[in-house]
Amino acid sequence: MKTKSTSWLIPGVFFLLCACFNLMGKITGNAPMANFTKPALLPLLALTSLAAAGTLENRNIRLLITAQLLGCTGDILLLFNGFYPFIGGMVAFLAGHVFYMTLFGGKSWKGLGWKTWIPVILLMMGLVAGLIAAIGVEGDLLVPMCVYGLVLMMLIFSGLAGVIRLKDRSWWLIFCGALIFTVSDALIAVETFQEEPSAWIPFAVMFTYLVAQCLLATGAIKLSKEA
Repeated sequence: MKTKSTSWLIPGVFFLLCACFNLMGKITGNAPMANFTKPALLPLLALTSLAAAGTLENRNIRLLITAQLLGCTGDILLLFNGFYPFIGGMVAFLAGHVFYMTLFGGKSWKGLGWKTWIPVILLMMGLVAGLIAAIGVEGDLLVPMCVYGLVLMMLIFSGLAGVIRLKDRSWWLIFCGALIFTVSDALIAVETFQEEPSAWIPFAVMFTYLVAQCLLATGAIKLSKEA
């Protein structure tokens, strides 16, 4: 009789504790607590993902772990103020999204032709342009933010295509994770480019970010076990 592994529980509990301390630091304005716990979040989630999957031999899991570690790199860079750490963090997250897209889009995009891609790309470009204009992004960051936004839209489309075409519950996790990730990044942009952002935004950014990463990880692990 095959028993279900619970080896993911130990790193999972540490991840949950670390996330709670980080969010507590955000909501109370305790910057040292939030900053100290932030670099440990994605490595702990990666350990939890690896323990839940039980192997690194599966390509999906390798892509997932790589995306999570790139997220950790972005988290660390965004602890520093200034233009270059912000750009570095954005590049790290962009690379992570590319790995997520390779994982999910490689399955959900199969068979899609240009009759589908042309209206989808035009719609995504319109959505990104509207979002960028609403947030008020300008200057040197305008082009990088547009590219980043398009990659996020592609990630959302990867999940949505899976929901519609493959009709598996795992794809709902992936779609919702990509959507919530976009909300988190939009809040970061609001925090960065608005003169007086709301005090609740730092908490909301981290909460949505952690929920998104957990949903994407769970969806990827489920797909790897179905493969």
